[in-house]
Amino acid sequence: MQIHHDSRSFFLDGPVGRLEAILWTPTRAGTPAIAAIICHPHPLFGGTLHNKVVYQAAKSLDALGIPVLRFNFRGAGLSSGVHDEGHGERGDVQAAIDFLAQEFPSASLLVGGFSFGCWVSWLVGCADHRVSELIGLGVPVNSSDFSYMENCSKPKLIVQGAKDEHGTAEKLETVVAGIPGETRVTFVQDADHFFTGRLKEVDRAITTWLTERHPELKKL
Repeated sequence: MQIHHDSRSFFLDGPVGRLEAILWTPTRAGTPAIAAIICHPHPLFGGTLHNKVVYQAAKSLDALGIPVLRFNFRGAGLSSGVHDEGHGERGDVQAAIDFLAQEFPSASLLVGGFSFGCWVSWLVGCADHRVSELIGLGVPVNSSDFSYMENCSKPKLIVQGAKDEHGTAEKLETVVAGIPGETRVTFVQDADHFFTGRLKEVDRAITTWLTERHPELKKL
């Protein structure tokens, strides 16, 4: 695979200590118009910044020349602290947003996540004025409360497995019906929650949505 970025491994300053992070920054010239954060799934079930769905999303964004930050929530990998059931993790996301906004002050921010990472990151991203777009992968609507989205009109992309055991199509469509603003839902046929064997479709959905919204973006 051709590499189009500089990769920096470092520690973010989080609310309860350091957060293990990786930042990919495009090597092509110019100031990025968009910078992104992609958050990982539930750490108590093995979720880390190296999760394959999170990694695929990062690759898709990187191929469009978008800087991408991934980090481990508290208690995951080398990050300090312990899991806090999504409460303290909101502060982790906020620290990541603050860092990215400082690193790329002229860029609009895109915040996304897979499963648990979507639920937590959207909660913070919806409330932060610096975040302009949201991406959700494997949105866990069966078990998580997304009622806070009723006040979030920011443009959103949802990529969901048609056979997602943690977010059925019927439940997702009910949730989306109550969300204001533009929300595109792309169902990946025959895909489970982890998009097993279907990551190319995840890439296609992300790339298509972003290049339609931002025609200046071109896949490298």
